[in-house]
Amino acid sequence: MTRYLFPRWSNHVLRWVVFFGLGPLATAVVVALWYYGTNKHLEVGYQPVQPVDYSHKLHAGDLGMDCRYCHSTVERAAFAAIPPTQTCMNCHSRVLPDSQKLLPVRESFAFDKPIAWVRVHKLPEFVYFDHAAHLSAGVGCSSCHGRVDQMVTVIQREPLSMSWCLDCHRDPGRNLRPDGDVTNMKWQPPDGSPAKALAPNGREVQPPVHCSGCHR
Repeated sequence: MTRYLFPRWSNHVLRWVVFFGLGPLATAVVVALWYYGTNKHLEVGYQPVQPVDYSHKLHAGDLGMDCRYCHSTVERAAFAAIPPTQTCMNCHSRVLPDSQKLLPVRESFAFDKPIAWVRVHKLPEFVYFDHAAHLSAGVGCSSCHGRVDQMVTVIQREPLSMSWCLDCHRDPGRNLRPDGDVTNMKWQPPDGSPAKALAPNGREVQPPVHCSGCHR
């Protein structure tokens, strides 16, 4: 009678380990990478430290400054300009002119050296986005950037992913507002989406959902 070192059932151990052990583990790893490796989890919450302790809550919220005073190109260009130091000094040459917190601003102005602000919201280079087109259609600042007027330090609130953009392009009505409310952070959409998505000028908004709309 032949004696075996291991019992016959041990021949099935390897397949059991693969099927019941490594299989579910590999599935869990793939699902975790797919879910947590998206923009929603990698970029939402991004809040870099800025070179100057600037509070949007104070300026845009408490003082009620309009976004366009600093981001002056947002209605006519693809990008929203970062304000030059001269814009800051329009007020701070008289308001808190000796504040230690504002020393980098005064030095920037005196030596004509731009402040190295850290960009918070940035799309990939292969994506085309036009701020002016969105504002003219009635998309407000807070739809993409959140309630900046409540942020001491700006934080990224939305994923800015392709699926997130397409959700809006397929149903833009909920994000369109009257012309005078584009920079109104407190504006809330009415209950339910309108039958037609209309821009402030009355034309129907039909955002592209094909590839070339954003990848040119």
